[in-house]
Amino acid sequence: MTQTLNVDLGDRSYPIFIGNGLFTTANLALYIRGNQVLIVSNDTVAPLYIDILKQALPDIQTDEVILPDGEQYKTLQQLEAIYDRLLEQRHNRTTTLIALGGGVVGDMTGYAAASYQRGVNFIQIPTTLLSQVDSSVGGKTGVNHPLGKNMIGAFHQPQAVLASTDVLSTLPDRELSAGLAEVIKYGLIYDADFLIWLEQNMAGLVARDNQLLTQAIYRSCEIKAEIVAQDEKEAGLRALLNLGHTFGHAIEASQGYGNWLHGEAVGAGMMMAADLSQRLGWLSQADVDRTRTLLLAANLPVDAPQGMTPEEFISLMSVDKKVIDGQLRLVLLKSLGQGIVTDQFAPELLQQTLVGFTS
Repeated sequence: MTQTLNVDLGDRSYPIFIGNGLFTTANLALYIRGNQVLIVSNDTVAPLYIDILKQALPDIQTDEVILPDGEQYKTLQQLEAIYDRLLEQRHNRTTTLIALGGGVVGDMTGYAAASYQRGVNFIQIPTTLLSQVDSSVGGKTGVNHPLGKNMIGAFHQPQAVLASTDVLSTLPDRELSAGLAEVIKYGLIYDADFLIWLEQNMAGLVARDNQLLTQAIYRSCEIKAEIVAQDEKEAGLRALLNLGHTFGHAIEASQGYGNWLHGEAVGAGMMMAADLSQRLGWLSQADVDRTRTLLLAANLPVDAPQGMTPEEFISLMSVDKKVIDGQLRLVLLKSLGQGIVTDQFAPELLQQTLVGFTS
C-alpha cells in the first residue's frame, strides 16, 4: 500500500509517495513536462535499479549519467559531468532530471536542475534511508567545497518524491544507521511521542522490519513537510532540522568527506548538542542518557573522532552556514521533543562540551 504526503508550498507543492515497488507502480509521466529525461545515479545504485526505472519511461528520450559513489565526490567537478551530458544530448528547458540514489546524488541533481538553463524540473527517487527521510524532501540542493559542506547550492523543489521502501533491503548496515540518525533527530527536535516510539521500536528498525521502517519514514517526512511548509528557505523554524549538523559538519570536514558518513557525524553531533543543552540547564542527565542509549541502539557513534581538538572544532564550525555576522548559532534542545536555534550560550560552556568529547 502506497502512502502519500503533500509538501504544501503553493504552486511549488508536490507529493511524497512512500511504499513498496514504486519504480513500477508510480506513474512518473504525470511529473514529466517534456519528452526528455536525464537520470543521474551512481555506480553503486545504477546497476541495481536504473534498468527498472527506464522501463517505466517508454516513449521518452532517456539519457543517463553515472557518478562515482561517495560524499567525497559531491563536488563542482562531478557536477560538470551532469551539465556535459545535458548539453551533449541537447536537453532543453522542458527536460526533467531524475535523481536515483542517496543524498549526494539528490543534492547534486537538484542543483544541476536549479541552474541548468536557469531552472528545469527534477524528481527525487531516494535509495537510502537518510535521503528518504531528509535530503530528498524540502528542496535544499548543492555541492561541497573543500572549506565547507553544502556552501554552494540553491533552494529548488522537486516535482515529486518516490520513497520506495523495498530498496532499503540492499542498503549496507552503516547506511541504514546513518539514516536512523536523521529519524531520531525528528523526535528530538519536534515530537516527544515519536521519540518514545523510536525507543520502543529501534531494534525492529535496525532489523529492517518493513512496516516499522514505513512508519518511521512517513512520520519523518510528515514532520519535515510541516516545517518546510512554514519556512521554505530557512529563515527561522527550518533551521531546527540542523540538530547536530554544525558539530557533524565539522567532523566530516576534519575526517575527509566520506570517511564518516553524514548520519554518523550527525549522531555524534546530536550527542554533543544534548551535552551542551544539559550544561545550559535545559536537559537533565536522564535526558542525555536517553539520547545516548537511543543513538547506541541505532549503532551510531556518540563520541567525536580520535585526534580532533576543541580548536579544530571551533575553526571548522566558524564556516557553518548558520554563522551570521560572526556569531555562531546552534540547534540545541530545550527539552526532548523541543529544539531551539540559539546563539545565547556562554563560549566557555561550548568549550567544556568540546573538551569533554575530544579528551
